[in-house]
Amino acid sequence: MGTENNESLDLLSVFLTGIPGLEAQHGWFSIPFFIMYIVAIVGNSLIMAAVQQESALHEPMYLFLSMLAITEVGVSVSTLPTVMGILWFDAYRIDFDGCLAQMFFIHTFSGMESGVLLAMSYDRFVAIYNPLRYTAILTLPRIIAMGLGITLKSVALMAPLPILLKQLPYCHINILSHSYCLHSDLIQLPCADTRLNSILGLAIVLATFGLDSLLIVVSYGLILYTVMGIASGEGRKKALNTCVSHICAVLIYYVPMIGVSVMHRVAKHASPVVHTLMSSIYLFVPPVLNPIIYSVKTRPIQQGIANLFSCKKGSI
Repeated sequence: MGTENNESLDLLSVFLTGIPGLEAQHGWFSIPFFIMYIVAIVGNSLIMAAVQQESALHEPMYLFLSMLAITEVGVSVSTLPTVMGILWFDAYRIDFDGCLAQMFFIHTFSGMESGVLLAMSYDRFVAIYNPLRYTAILTLPRIIAMGLGITLKSVALMAPLPILLKQLPYCHINILSHSYCLHSDLIQLPCADTRLNSILGLAIVLATFGLDSLLIVVSYGLILYTVMGIASGEGRKKALNTCVSHICAVLIYYVPMIGVSVMHRVAKHASPVVHTLMSSIYLFVPPVLNPIIYSVKTRPIQQGIANLFSCKKGSI
């Protein structure tokens, strides 16, 4: 039985979906999608390069920002091959193992992004609550340990998903509803009971996005409590202003996620185009907007990126 299942998996292909009903316009849609990928990958790569290059940016806040940029490049690179393959070449087919690998990387980097946002909220709390000991508390070894912990947690939680899916028998119709592979899509395909997969998926969501979002809210509750204790209005304003970029990043990440979840439950009969666009916003918008927000709102990042280009001009 196991051998037959493995043989069928070797032959199994999964068919992705583009933009339903608008297949003839895929060429036009490829332009904004390609621009978004360029902005996401180049923008986040510039932030990583600036943080690495500039010694003035070797502070906890910017090191966490560099981690966020890494996760967002990871998410973008994970979805790029299939999304642009469909829009440019009508390449809807993907082999099952490739689909599982893409699913693993998308969910792993998304989980890491959520963990980094939580770490950044803790960073803001320490900076406001105890500014004099900020760098003493968030030392480089501790920041590296936090980054490794976030990575290991995400990998450990997501690793069972493809392993369990690999063990199941599959039907002849293997069409997904997105242009990339997600666990919520793949568990609809097997010709077997997938309750274990569904329970595990829900547990992972609660252990990552649910717990992280709750702790972020708690962090900002403590931040507000601390800020209210600052005597001067100017001091309160300055303290809160350091959190604006991170609050925007949190909203950009979690609001589309909540929107997609609500759409799947409340608006099941809405146009497939609406569901596709909502899912695209959830995965594509944060990597595009976050480098723009941090570049606009954070002057040291602006200066670091400008110095990158001035160094290149000087070397020429």
